[in-house]
Amino acid sequence: MGIEVTIRYNPDKLSGISGSAEQKKPENKMEDTADVGAFLLVARARGFREAARSSGMSSSALSDAVKRLEAELGVRLLNRTTRSVLPTEAGRILMERLGPAFAEIASALDQAKSSADRPAGSLKLNVPASAARLVLPAIVPPFLVAYPDIRLEVVTEETFVDIIESGCDAGIRYDERLEQDMIAVPIGPRTQRFAAAAAPAYLDRHGRPAHPGELLRHACLAGYFASGATVPWEFARDGETVRIDPQGPLRVRLGAGADLAVAAALAGTGIVYLFEDWLKPYFARGGLEPVLESWWPGFTGPFLYYPGRRLVPAPLRAFIDFIRPA
Repeated sequence: MGIEVTIRYNPDKLSGISGSAEQKKPENKMEDTADVGAFLLVARARGFREAARSSGMSSSALSDAVKRLEAELGVRLLNRTTRSVLPTEAGRILMERLGPAFAEIASALDQAKSSADRPAGSLKLNVPASAARLVLPAIVPPFLVAYPDIRLEVVTEETFVDIIESGCDAGIRYDERLEQDMIAVPIGPRTQRFAAAAAPAYLDRHGRPAHPGELLRHACLAGYFASGATVPWEFARDGETVRIDPQGPLRVRLGAGADLAVAAALAGTGIVYLFEDWLKPYFARGGLEPVLESWWPGFTGPFLYYPGRRLVPAPLRAFIDFIRPA
């Protein structure tokens, strides 16, 4: 494709690895970057089949490309087992050095292809379940209508991930979880609230709390982080802030388990604490009743974040422009 990449290796970093880089020249110019691209695909996907599915290439073609690259460099780049494919130390170094460069190349090519004001290509977003449910439904359908040549992939995940390492173009998270070196663009409603709710039948049996402290005597349907820590319930009114450690018969993982907690609340099992917009449909139908509404705390809405590099891929640029207020 007329692109030349120069790879320089530090023999000190690669010492002690089978097929030492000391047997190769410290500088090796490769006219064809396809094998390097194949290696990066497999290393990021942690498997040949996974890389094949995401790239459209065959597993055998990817395997042959990686073998050619390893033979040319004289070092093993991937440790292969029947259960996993993981980078060696040499492979990790190569990923760290070349990953950003290949991202820039892909971004530049995307921009060049989109010079006719018709962005095309793939866009991969990493978002929490709350954004997938509450923010993206109002954005994605009209965006895909406006840009029919863009293929959008949405990965739902609650933990904060390195979007570059995970192969994503951008992510959606809330302000307190953004890294400082990321560019952040507001997306979705700018003010949101957490809400507590329960079935009217539950509240008729157990009473309606007048103060957050009374929740300690109620069955709370709690959530927990990936770390295993229980999510605290926070309430605020007139300068008073109350933080509750919820206790009850059910505890679910954030995101994936939220619908189960709502179903349990609808069945009269206890009180649920979730995004207000998540619970609004149940309020409207009467299945759930607001609890301590005057105490519900507000917070700033989410942000789309992406690396602050010079070239932004054309599909991502189109998405950023689409979500910005007119």
